[in-house]
Amino acid sequence: MTWHADASLLARYAAGSIDDARASSVEAHLVACADCRQAVATTVDTTRLDAIWAEVTDTVDAPRPRLVERFLRRIGVRDHVARLLAATPSLRLSWLLAMTASLVFVAAAASEGSRQPVLFLVVAPLLPVAGVAGAFASAFDPTYELATAAPMSNVRLLLLRAAAVMATTTLLAGLAAFALPVLDWTAAAWLLPSLGLTLASLALATWLTPEAAAGAVAAAWIAVVVASAGAADDRLAAFHAAGQVGCVVAVAVSALVLVRRRAALEVRRAL
Repeated sequence: MTWHADASLLARYAAGSIDDARASSVEAHLVACADCRQAVATTVDTTRLDAIWAEVTDTVDAPRPRLVERFLRRIGVRDHVARLLAATPSLRLSWLLAMTASLVFVAAAASEGSRQPVLFLVVAPLLPVAGVAGAFASAFDPTYELATAAPMSNVRLLLLRAAAVMATTTLLAGLAAFALPVLDWTAAAWLLPSLGLTLASLALATWLTPEAAAGAVAAAWIAVVVASAGAADDRLAAFHAAGQVGCVVAVAVSALVLVRRRAALEVRRAL
């Protein structure tokens, strides 16, 4: 190397006070000149350098957003909320595939005989119940501690996750309903029960664990369907007008319980 950059040029380069053309020329020289690299190292602001390096490291090491998180961000959900929702166990691909397989099974069974559509109507409302239980059960959530420490109300996080899970499962069940042999009122008869059972499980979770609440609600739902079918000699008795009104009442009562006992849900989540 026959020439070296003078000290003032290197100092101005390190401070970022020269134009782009001169900066490019200095950088090209530094690649080939060890003496100038040594000289410029003594003029660099280490605080600024550390900040730049930390930013580079954070960018490189940051986890790549998954499909759910990218979708949520695209529709306007804030980044930190999208990250917490994307970490919901029952929104993962494996869980969604399991729910889809269950719906495909019961929808396919519905085309095999007149008795089978009842199976779809019984199972479809239970899928969001299971999904919501898995959404905030510590046993299934590897990010449980992080979510608990997130700078937002635990109740708000639970309700956001529950809404996301219910919307997803409702969409899947709605698509599966098109595979039923007859597209009449029964194809949508599971919607109100789905909402009622989900809110009931959330309300019951203010006293029980999410898993126990979901199990209790599922058992009660199956018992009601069986009992009403036997009493009215109609397999679809639970899905007629009286049953739908009962689901509306369940929604209202469960919502009231959630409002009045939200503090208990907050405490249970924090434990």
